[in-house]
Amino acid sequence: MTSKIFKKESAIVEDSRALLARPELFADAEAREGFSRLLEAYEKQMRSTQKLLRLSDRNEAQLNELARDLEGKNSRLEELSDKLSRYLAPQIYKAIFEGAQDVSLATRRKKLTVFFSDLKGFTETSETLQPEALTYLLNDYFSEMSTIAIDHGATIDKFIGDAMLMFFGDPHSDGDRADAAKCVRMAVRMQQRMKDLRARWRNEGFERPFSMRIGINTGYCNVGNFGSTKRMDYTIIGAEVNLAARLESQADPDGILMSYETYALVRDFVETEERSAMRVKGIAREIRPFAVTNIYDPDLSRRSFIRKERYGLKLLADLERLQGEDRRQAIAELEEVIHDLKTLPESGRPVAGDETS
Repeated sequence: MTSKIFKKESAIVEDSRALLARPELFADAEAREGFSRLLEAYEKQMRSTQKLLRLSDRNEAQLNELARDLEGKNSRLEELSDKLSRYLAPQIYKAIFEGAQDVSLATRRKKLTVFFSDLKGFTETSETLQPEALTYLLNDYFSEMSTIAIDHGATIDKFIGDAMLMFFGDPHSDGDRADAAKCVRMAVRMQQRMKDLRARWRNEGFERPFSMRIGINTGYCNVGNFGSTKRMDYTIIGAEVNLAARLESQADPDGILMSYETYALVRDFVETEERSAMRVKGIAREIRPFAVTNIYDPDLSRRSFIRKERYGLKLLADLERLQGEDRRQAIAELEEVIHDLKTLPESGRPVAGDETS
């Protein structure tokens, strides 16, 4: 590459040397000596420039090789980072990689709204299922609930068997009232989705699908990194966490039971039924539980999964999956069925004067 760049200059040098070989072209010896020194300086400059260019070519090749190596390492790092993110709550993962969260053994007390849930009858139902079927149901359940949790901004603490522990208020908080509201809306959305999942699971052949119970409490907890310098866990502990678990154990199947501390923050948009007071170990105050019976939120009143079955009718529709052209075709097919139902008498013969397919 360097020789090509200096082709013109090399020709000039050769021509100049040919001129020096002809003394008669110069006025005197001094003029010829001056031209010789000038040519020598020119050649020296050209050699120096060629050397720099060769060095530049080598550096460019090395830089290109380093860039390719760096690109490969970045790709592997992104892949590893993506895998690691599956083991951490999105908020914690983001806080650590942005430098906002220290990876050290440190905790603090904060007011959090704590969510605890489990599946009623899990042990009994799991005994009747093959391990593959149980794994499928649990993974399906956790995947659906995690999606809802992340959509509402929950920090997913851990999965414990069939139970889930989540909280609102750390590492980011929108304020006590907003945190509690997001938690309750999330819980209602989860119970709604569980109805859809049970309908789907029954349609797939599972005779006794699970029911979920949820307990919610708002109070001060210790939150942060617990464990050792070699292995730590970002989690929450304290009596208020235990209270959320106790409330869950007292909740109705498919129900949500919350403490008065949470109820006081969300009473403007939920309808509740107060249950009998109870005592919890580690908490001096009497606990007043409230069961959620209704929520005044149009966005949460919509169902995404419809299952209707009676003699002569079987309807199963997943509204979230029916999008675009699939939804338009489904509407057309349902309208055709409705038309047939309206025009066919109970005997099954068409009404006089009407044509049916």
